[in-house]
Amino acid sequence: MASIEAVRPLCAELAEIRRDLHAHPELGFEEQRTAALVAANLKSWGIEVHEGVGGTGVVGVLKHGNGAGAVGLRCDMDALAMQEASGVAHASTSPGRMHGCGHDGHTAMLLGTARYLSLHHSFNGTVNFIFQPAEEGRCGAEAMLRDGLFTRFPCDSVWGMHNRPGLPVGHFAIRPGPAMAGAAFFDIRITGKGSHGARPEASVDPVLVAAQLTCALQSVVSRNVPPAETAVLSVTRIAAGDAYNVIPQAATLWGTARSPSMATMTMMEESMKRLAAGVAAGFGATAEVDFRFLFRPLVNVPALADAMADAAAAVAGPQAVDRMGPLNNASEDFSAMLEVVPGAMINIGNGASAELHNPAFDFNDEAIPYGVAFWATLVERQLPQSVME
Repeated sequence: MASIEAVRPLCAELAEIRRDLHAHPELGFEEQRTAALVAANLKSWGIEVHEGVGGTGVVGVLKHGNGAGAVGLRCDMDALAMQEASGVAHASTSPGRMHGCGHDGHTAMLLGTARYLSLHHSFNGTVNFIFQPAEEGRCGAEAMLRDGLFTRFPCDSVWGMHNRPGLPVGHFAIRPGPAMAGAAFFDIRITGKGSHGARPEASVDPVLVAAQLTCALQSVVSRNVPPAETAVLSVTRIAAGDAYNVIPQAATLWGTARSPSMATMTMMEESMKRLAAGVAAGFGATAEVDFRFLFRPLVNVPALADAMADAAAAVAGPQAVDRMGPLNNASEDFSAMLEVVPGAMINIGNGASAELHNPAFDFNDEAIPYGVAFWATLVERQLPQSVME
């Protein structure tokens, strides 16, 4: 069975790979260097490699024995469009780009798992190592699915893992059923009537409408979602005007809506459109809402969430596994894969690091052996060898 001790000899090289990836971040669908590095390593270990899946995605296929079972292990490879301020020696060399979500660590851990399983062949069946591009709001999972991911690489189950700051290194957390929120971005364009700033009576002021609508939108969650449930609706930008003495013709709001319930997401969209039209009409303006679903809620199959928790407990001990972790209002486009193939996603501890999407964030290399041992153990349990092997 895979263990921390068994995988540790691989981890110094994996940490070097991780830091190299961190220093050279690439945005979604631009992961040319990252994908090439992943493919080169997989090929060097004798693993069948398929490049360009869903744009810049890579799938490695490793078969052993005569087992008909197949699993998919998925990680994400892309970075964020933000400036790094971590101060680490391996900080981003690309201005305005950084691995602020730990996808460099996810990639290194999955590479380590591929290396371990290629050396030990401690399973019977097929493992598909799925290196996904463009998770950060660019729908890379859907791109891989459109490219025939699970037709070309059939899987009985598919599994994901994400680091969690604040969870101690060597600890894991998972939640059966709805685990992460669905997410949408929205834009609301308000059209009024511009005028001189000294003659507001000649205008239909879109700035005033935007301010009133921003306040009104706060009622969508507070007066429609039961207190025991959860949802978020945040206006994150208001834009209007170019001059001190001009009441502009138009104003724009944008923001995000999130919930682990698709019914609640639909309710929020309908309520926003109704409020926007009504508030704008009350001032003599008009409003158009563009509500764009990005991710559906991430729902873990309960039995498979238990299987992940069991594998984590085998590696780190039962006391290190939270089997009913908190519901997370962040989103993950791995949810698109889970709508096609049953599976689950688990969190691995990143220790006392900065939060995700924070300019000071850095993945904790001490988590690498736990991640590799966990992945390998999960494969061994899902694709067990026969007694005769």
